[in-house]
Amino acid sequence: MGKELPKIKNMVVSVDFADRLDLNDISRRLENTEYEPEQFPGLTYKVKNPKATALIFSSGKMNCTGTRSMEDTKRVINYILRKLKELGVQIKKPKIVVQNIVATASLEGRVNLDKIAFELENSEYEPEQFPGLVYRMKNPKIAFLIFSSGKIVETGARDTKMMNDAYKKLNVELKKIGAFKI
Repeated sequence: MGKELPKIKNMVVSVDFADRLDLNDISRRLENTEYEPEQFPGLTYKVKNPKATALIFSSGKMNCTGTRSMEDTKRVINYILRKLKELGVQIKKPKIVVQNIVATASLEGRVNLDKIAFELENSEYEPEQFPGLVYRMKNPKIAFLIFSSGKIVETGARDTKMMNDAYKKLNVELKKIGAFKI
C-alpha cells in the first residue's frame, strides 16, 4: 500500500436545521455574509477559524464546505447555529449528512496510466487533454484521479472508512494488473 492513507482536503456537508429563514434579515444583521438573491438563492457565510464557507438557504438547509475533518465541520456548524440563535432564529436539532469527501494520497510508486486505462473498466485517459487518468470504482462508488507519479485525488466518499477502504482496494487492483512501474 502507499506510504500513508489519504488525507482529507475538503468536506461537503449538508445540514437541515430550521423550517424557514429570512435571509434578507440575516444578511443585514450577521457579519461576513453575502446575499445577492438575483445572483444566487443562498446566503454565503464565511467562517475564519476553522476556515469554511456555508451556503444557507431560506428552506432552513445549509451546505458547509472547506473543512478537513468532521470535528472542524461540527465546530463550524455549531458556531453558525449559535450566531443564528443569537439573532432569534428558531433552530431545530440539526440533521448533518456528509455529501462528499475529497482527499489526496500517494500510491506505492509510479504507475503506468496506459496499462490502467487498458486493463481497468470505467477508466478514462486522454493524455493530450489532461495528464491524469480518471477511474470510477463501482463498489464503493468513488472516483479517482490518478497521475503517473503515483499521486491521486479521491472523491465521492461519505466517511473516512469508505475513503480508506477504496484507497486500499485501488492499490490491490493496480498490483493485480501490474500497473506499478519498477
